[in-house]
Amino acid sequence: MTSAALRHRAASQIERSSASALDERALRAEVLAALRPAIGFDAHVFLLTDPATTVGHSPHAEVPCLPRLPEAIRLKYLTTVNRWTSLRRDQVPVDRLHRATGGELSRSPMWRELLQDFGISDVMSAVFADRHGCWGFLDLWRTGGGTFSDEDVALLADLAPTICRALRERQAAAFTMPATGAAVGNGPAVILLDEQLRITGRTSAATDWLRTLLPTAPQQSPIPAAVYNVAAQLLAVRARVDDNEPSARSTVAGSTWVTLRASRLEQGDTGGPGGIAVSIEESSAGLRMDLFARSYGLSTRERQLLELLGRGAHTRDIAVEMSISDYTVQDHLKSVFAKTGLTSRGALITTALGPRATMPGLAPPPDVVIGKHSRGREGA
Repeated sequence: MTSAALRHRAASQIERSSASALDERALRAEVLAALRPAIGFDAHVFLLTDPATTVGHSPHAEVPCLPRLPEAIRLKYLTTVNRWTSLRRDQVPVDRLHRATGGELSRSPMWRELLQDFGISDVMSAVFADRHGCWGFLDLWRTGGGTFSDEDVALLADLAPTICRALRERQAAAFTMPATGAAVGNGPAVILLDEQLRITGRTSAATDWLRTLLPTAPQQSPIPAAVYNVAAQLLAVRARVDDNEPSARSTVAGSTWVTLRASRLEQGDTGGPGGIAVSIEESSAGLRMDLFARSYGLSTRERQLLELLGRGAHTRDIAVEMSISDYTVQDHLKSVFAKTGLTSRGALITTALGPRATMPGLAPPPDVVIGKHSRGREGA
């Protein structure tokens, strides 16, 4: 089969997979399976990201450097060359390391300090983002001196909008999945790490959460990939590589969402480094609502309507608050129903804010995660 035929076949397969009912993990597996014959790669890292903070979680990876996973994630976040946030900022959805460095791969700290040890000769990086947020990023690795071509980049760039939309739709679908119960352990869920992202301590509740975030065999220790990602983002903020908040929201146990946050510990009395603490907790109503609105692609006015409904406002109150007529309120509500597939105000609020949310008197806290360190809201 010719290369042109392989590329056409890959595009068709990804279009079909994106339109299917596959869950997000199966979707990513199908995307990779379709790309491999057309592009060719020896290893990959495919992460979902929090749409507001762009911090990664839920990895789908096959890499030779797994024993050095904390180092790999730390370097990924500290490397500016083809960082997914840089690609998004520059409106370049896909790029390759050879082109970005002019063939001087050592300009990339990740390649210089890690990837060259495993014979990686080129990396093609893609970001999947739209006006509602950043939904994931993908790195494809080649070994043995092989490099990616401009045609490889063009194919993935053409497919990026389709993959992006599919990832966002899978995040939306998670809100309507049957809840299987949250994996809440006894007490606070906290993981402590040092500056090299080595875990120095954890609570028993944290272990329970980690097993749910990335399930492993019972006899294996849970892999704290999401914890490494938010901690690495904290290091990136400190190094002024990126200024997005070091937090990420991820779904577990059906329609349950949790928020991971990294913060720096104060130095001890001896003056030694304080390290990093990552907390895991069930996402608040406000955080869920923001993610719900982004995932379903709600407009700014539709988001405002949803927030007012969440506070228990009735049609007349909403009309006054939004300076629109009662009929326009109903039009906005019909649009939200059409986008979400929900058919009642009660179902809308319960799905957006969580099963324990109730409409009367509910006031979601102003804790919406955004990409910067302010408490304002990112535009939809």
